[in-house]
Formats: sequence, C-alpha cells, structure tokens
Amino acid sequence: MPVRAVAPNSMPARIFLAFLASAGLFYVNIMPAIVDGLKEGLAFTDQQAGFAASANVYGAAVGALLVVFIIKRISWRPTSYALLATLITMDLLSMLIAQPEPMIAIRFVHGCVGGALVGVGFSVIARTHHPDRTFGVLLFVQFGLGGLGNLYIPRLVPVFGTDVLFLSLIAFSVVTTLMVPFLDRYEVKVEQAQTASATRAPVAVVPIALVLASLFLFQASNNGLFAFIIGLGKTSGLQLNFITLSLAVAGWIGLLGAGLVIVFHTRFGRTIPLATAMLVTMTASWALHYSSSGTVYLVANCVIGVTWAFVMSYLLGLVSAFDRTGQMAALGGFASKLGLASGPLAGGLLLGEDNYGLLINLAVGGLALSAVASLIPARLKDRPEVHMGDKAIVAELD
Repeated sequence: MPVRAVAPNSMPARIFLAFLASAGLFYVNIMPAIVDGLKEGLAFTDQQAGFAASANVYGAAVGALLVVFIIKRISWRPTSYALLATLITMDLLSMLIAQPEPMIAIRFVHGCVGGALVGVGFSVIARTHHPDRTFGVLLFVQFGLGGLGNLYIPRLVPVFGTDVLFLSLIAFSVVTTLMVPFLDRYEVKVEQAQTASATRAPVAVVPIALVLASLFLFQASNNGLFAFIIGLGKTSGLQLNFITLSLAVAGWIGLLGAGLVIVFHTRFGRTIPLATAMLVTMTASWALHYSSSGTVYLVANCVIGVTWAFVMSYLLGLVSAFDRTGQMAALGGFASKLGLASGPLAGGLLLGEDNYGLLINLAVGGLALSAVASLIPARLKDRPEVHMGDKAIVAELD
C-alpha cells in the first residue's frame, strides 16, 4: 500500500520538514559537545577540534551553494533519500578515525552532503504556507534535541569514547529517513516559478543581499562563541555537570523563541521583533564576560537560546518571502552555514591562551552589524505592498 501523506501545511508536516532540514546540520546544535568530545576523547587541541567543526560546516556551505543552482530541476524526495544514506555512511566512517587531518577531511565531505540536504529541506519549506512558522518548528526541533545532546553527550564521551558523537547523528538521520515517505509532493508548477521570477527579480537583489549578510553575521557571531562555550565555563571555574546542565536548559528554554514565531508569525511585523531580539542577544553575549558567576552563565545562555531561535526563524522566513520557488531559501541556507563555519574557525584561531574576552567582544560586534543589515529588508516587507509598486521599491533601495 502507498504511504498516506500528511496534509502539506499541517503541524505534522512542519515537524517532518523540520527534521528533513535539520538532519544534515544537526551537529551544529550539539557543537559544544562535539568540540569538547574531540578534545577529551581524541586529545585534539582547541584549534584541531575547532577546525574539524568548521570543516564540517564549510562543507555544508559548499553543498548548500550547489543546491541553489539545481533545486528547481531535481526531485527532492529521491535526492533526500540518497543524501541521508550518504550522511549515515560518513558518520560510520568517522567512528574509525582518530587523527585530526583525516577527521577534518571526512567531516568536510560529510558537510557537503549535509549542506545539500539542508538546502533541499529549506527549498521545500519555502513552498509551504507561512514558511516562517515552519522555520519556527525547525528551530524548535533543533534546540529541543540539541539541549538533550549537550546534556548527555559530554558525560558519555569519557565512558564510551567519541563513537557516541557520531552515533547520535546517525540516529537523527535514521529517524528522518523514516519520516520522508509521509511528506506531500510539494511541487512547484513551471508557470508559477516563471511568474515569481519575472515579478520579483527586480525587487529581490538588494534586500536579499542584506538578509544574507545578516544571516552570515548572526550565525558566525553566535556559533563562534557557542562552539567554545564549554571551555569558557571550565576556564571560568564552573563544573562540567553545571555547564552541560546550563546548555541543556538553555536549549530547552530556546524553544520559547521558536514557539513565539510559530504563534505570532508576522502579527507585529518583522522590524521591531528583529531589532529587539538582536539587542537582547548582544546584551546577553556581553554578559558572558562574567561567566565566573554560575547564575550569569546560566541566564546569559538561556537568553541567547531564546533569541537565537527567534531571530533565525524570522531571518529565514524573511529571505523566503522574496521567492516562493525555494531558490532563495536554499541560498539563505548557504549564508547561514557559511556563518556557522566561520565562527568556530575564527574562534579557534583567536582563542589562543583562553582569550575568551576577545571572542565575546567580536561576537557582540558581529551581532550589531547583523542587526543593521536586517533592518531595510524587514521594513520593506512590513510595508503594505499595495501602496508601493516594484519600481518604487527599487528606486528607494537604490
């Protein structure tokens, strides 16, 4: 019997799509556990562990970029099956490696495959009604399961070794594979794609470029700090159990940010929510200078968890709003992953002798630039389109 698909815009569909778009990049949500696990389990240095994490996400950026050019010409379902199977294979191979150089190489390949899968997932999400709500569900899934991973994986690595890292990723891919048959077809009709391209192309260039810049800066700033957040806690004198519990709680509280997007959608526009959340993120990140206080460390990570999920849902929904075929959503995935990769790479290079103060200051500066870049496209979409034609918008932006 053929599998009965769930309703294309229902909550079960949004959850399944969230898993599909998360499977290739779930390691980002447990990156502190992975970086710390490579250091503790395989005796990697800060730089080696940071490079392995960055190689994974740089590969994802390459895969996402390639998908941008072919997404309209491929069948997303069989492509997803093939990519998921390859991800599982790469994670199995990673369990056999104990040296930094081959680990960095195979994680780069893993990232290429995972990035392509995320690009496919983003493009399908862009074809749903209210894609920002689906992106909210996506962040809900990532932060919820990421919290569990950051709670338990660092404690399991000393007992079972680094295999735990890759087995957790394999489990996520297997579960996602079982969900794919229940998704609808999500096809884009040729005439719709042509119409969308013809009517939006003159408008989209400037705002999309700004959203992409905002995505890159936001992800690089947050992840550059997040990848080394366990080391920051240890250097500040906190105990590992408290650190991992704090990150788990932060991940779960971060669900509130994704939940707010699901509930409110664009009821209050995009400009004010984005600007407010960006400011709160900068404040909480700066507060990590005082991580010697367990309370500050816990509260700051919880606040960042909420605003990270909140802002990313809006930014991904914003880039999708300029193109209903899914091509720009895939490009947004590329910018996001490029930022996620660049953050840990810069962090590994700059950290030196536990120079966490510099890392925090650079993260706050990057977040400020991201906030500025998001304002124009957010204001553009907040304005009623009936009062401003395409030519007027282009003229104003130019």
